[in-house]
Amino acid sequence: MKPDKITSRKDPVLNADLKRHVHAARARSADDLARETRRFLHRRQRQPRHIRGYFHARHVRYTLE
Repeated sequence: MKPDKITSRKDPVLNADLKRHVHAARARSADDLARETRRFLHRRQRQPRHIRGYFHARHVRYTLE
């Protein structure tokens, strides 16, 4: 499996997770949106369990094989 295919398949899962969080945070300005996005991604770096979960989604599970 090519690494670019793996990356392109897990990105939508991360983006969906990010959008859910940012929407829940209700950013009121572009600065708030940027701050919440950085905060979310920084926090996810410290949560490897969540990152592993991105690979267990049905449409990217083949990457574990």
